Amino acid sequence: MSYQVLARKWRPRTFHELVGQTHVQRALVNALDQGRLHHAYLFTGTRGVGKTTLARILAKCLNCTANGRGDEGITSTPCGRCDSCQAIDDGRFVDLIEVDAASRTKVEDTRELLDNVQYAPTQGRYKVYLIDEVHMLSTSSFNALLKTLEEPPPHVKFLLATTDPQKLPPTVLSRCLQFTLKHMPPERVVEHLTYVLGEEGVAFDESALWLLGKAAEGSMRDAMSLTDQAIAFGQGAVRHADVAAMLGTLDHRHILALAEALADVDVQRLLAEVAQLAEQGPDFAAVLDELSSMLHRLAVAQMVPDAVDNSHGDRDVILQLASRFTAEDIQLYYQIGIQGRGDMVHAPDLRSALEMTLLRMLAFRPQGVPKPPRTQLPLRREPSETVAPSETVANEANASVQVADKASSVPEPLPEVKSAPEAEAVSSSASGADISNSQVASQPSVPVAQEASSYQEESPAQEPPPWAVESKMATPEREAAEADVAQQTPELATASEAPATPGPTATLTSEPVDKPTPVSVPVETPAVTATTGKLDNAQWLQCFDSLGLGGLTRNLAGNCLVESDDGALLTLRLDPSQEAMQAEVHQTRIERALKEQGMPRRIAFYVAELASHLETPRQREDRLNQERHANAVDLLNHDPHIQKLQQAFGATLIESSVKPADEMR
Repeated sequence: MSYQVLARKWRPRTFHELVGQTHVQRALVNALDQGRLHHAYLFTGTRGVGKTTLARILAKCLNCTANGRGDEGITSTPCGRCDSCQAIDDGRFVDLIEVDAASRTKVEDTRELLDNVQYAPTQGRYKVYLIDEVHMLSTSSFNALLKTLEEPPPHVKFLLATTDPQKLPPTVLSRCLQFTLKHMPPERVVEHLTYVLGEEGVAFDESALWLLGKAAEGSMRDAMSLTDQAIAFGQGAVRHADVAAMLGTLDHRHILALAEALADVDVQRLLAEVAQLAEQGPDFAAVLDELSSMLHRLAVAQMVPDAVDNSHGDRDVILQLASRFTAEDIQLYYQIGIQGRGDMVHAPDLRSALEMTLLRMLAFRPQGVPKPPRTQLPLRREPSETVAPSETVANEANASVQVADKASSVPEPLPEVKSAPEAEAVSSSASGADISNSQVASQPSVPVAQEASSYQEESPAQEPPPWAVESKMATPEREAAEADVAQQTPELATASEAPATPGPTATLTSEPVDKPTPVSVPVETPAVTATTGKLDNAQWLQCFDSLGLGGLTRNLAGNCLVESDDGALLTLRLDPSQEAMQAEVHQTRIERALKEQGMPRRIAFYVAELASHLETPRQREDRLNQERHANAVDLLNHDPHIQKLQQAFGATLIESSVKPADEMR
């Protein structure tokens, strides 16, 4: 007996043997069981998904003479043993007329076919016309078919199949029940090939089946044909190396190796993998395409793990690899990969273009937001603060210095007092301080950093003069910080809150002064009262800003509550909406920031719903922003100038455009 190929040998003969297409199977089975039969069916879909197979199974159901129940009649479970079923399986059933529309496109062929429609079936219950590739018929052939297709004799059924339903006239589509068959996913192909090869007794590698399933591109017939070829190529076995060589495709393991080198930021291993690829003479443009496709899968794995494409059978590997990247790294790598693909046409050779693209990914990878310096600096005066007369004089004499919140700029020298009237203003407003013009004019100009350091070295515990203590800005953050300072340094808090009295507060003699009088008192608010103690949620809120976190790490930590702290392990309860953002790099950054604050801890995340009575740093920030916005809107509503505009011109305040003063700065 001659060899029969796998695609024909394992062709389904009943609906229950059909692989996939559950939606079509269900509709046809229910229609057959209930006797609700249409006179024309149209099956659409790509090649090798089962259009002709479904039509033949339906023809057997209509003409089976001994169904599974032992009686005669239409059934959804043909027996496969009666003369009609065996004749249809063998292709010799006279009442099943199969027409290849691709070779019989003329109107004369269609008219000849329809001349026999009026005659009753010879052997079966129905005369079935199976027209394959029906979209190839000419316009005249469709016109000749329309009337018979709409009202055929009761003993005639039309089964049409096509891969391009867009080419069919709407008049034909409206006369048929249309069933669209889906692509076969690689998972379904691998599952079916595993069963077939097991029944055939052929040894195989599962990874080789994934290569075949990917190469089949949704066609089960193509997968069976490629499996036949792989068995012959591998001398009776289906092995990964043989299938990769037969298909001439890129080994997916090389792409995984490149992605792992990117995750480890290992440039040497990255170039070594490219060199190993070059020995096989691959298409380097295809390598970059595959890498970009993998970066897309990694991004999906971080955001929606359940939606990861498993076309390569490496879902678990992708999920594990995704945890080694940050989201910003993947997005940047993908963008660089897409742009590098377009630049390949301008490169001297494709290998150097691939290497430069990979090196560019690592050269421009995010390094994190730099942390603000933790050195003690003089306090900065806010523009909205009021200045007392005594402070005005001191500012003219010593040039009050403003320092940025997060990054210190190059210190500028204090301006010297050049005119005598300015010195007289100083002596007249000092309220008892005996200062001569020559003493004020001879005061040297000293940079801010030197001035602050000299004051700390000379008198670290000395209370500053009243004019050096800055006024308070009425914001919740500053009030909370000053309350914390007041608990730990009550003397300083008392000094800062004491009102300026007109009495003498400082006396300057005529002796030369080696070091200038300090401008302000450097105050550094500690993050936690005792670094050796255990963190609770209140202390977590206090120390959060001082950790200096940025980017996605700050966003992740800002959505956490303190679950527990035993002094060595800090467990943070994470909002479930941020679960996909977990990564080892964020955990490492938080642990490093806590260690720099004198609180060495290991971090563990616990995903659960947040407690309603506790507040995360992100929630606190949102609340404070809302309060500041509400205060700004209230101030504008009560402003007399705004009220005049509203009364005179009917103006309306757009509250969404209002920004507090601290945001404007």
